[in-house]
Amino acid sequence: MKKLIAAALIGCLSSPLLAENVIKASTLSVSETIDGLESAVSDAGATVFARVDHAAGAESVGKSIPDATLLIFGNPALGTLAMEDDIRAGLMLPLRVLTYADADGNTQMTWTPAEDLMAGLDIAPDAEVIARINGALGALTDKAMSAN
Repeated sequence: MKKLIAAALIGCLSSPLLAENVIKASTLSVSETIDGLESAVSDAGATVFARVDHAAGAESVGKSIPDATLLIFGNPALGTLAMEDDIRAGLMLPLRVLTYADADGNTQMTWTPAEDLMAGLDIAPDAEVIARINGALGALTDKAMSAN
């Protein structure tokens, strides 16, 4: 039983859910920031798969949360590189960036860095594809704030 509990704890500790997410402040509103990110993704030739308005979802069930929108997007030219190394990368792709209003009303963007997202797969943390995904996320989120 102790071995089972230890294995479960190790699995949880390597989970992307417990990863140290990147957080980047935006001087724009949540809506303006997510619009800018969507535009930056499209301009880069990537595909926007979904835009999820979590606050609207909460409102639809009579609840209230701060403004929060998730953008789900990807570029097969980049994602395929990860999946060639380990097909299970498809569980982590496409990429996701959450834009939200924090407790002080400031807009933040957050995402899981690629090395944490792909942890536990047969992709080295220092693999070129990891650096390219992180570079793309950094550049796209930077552009999101300057797109408006």
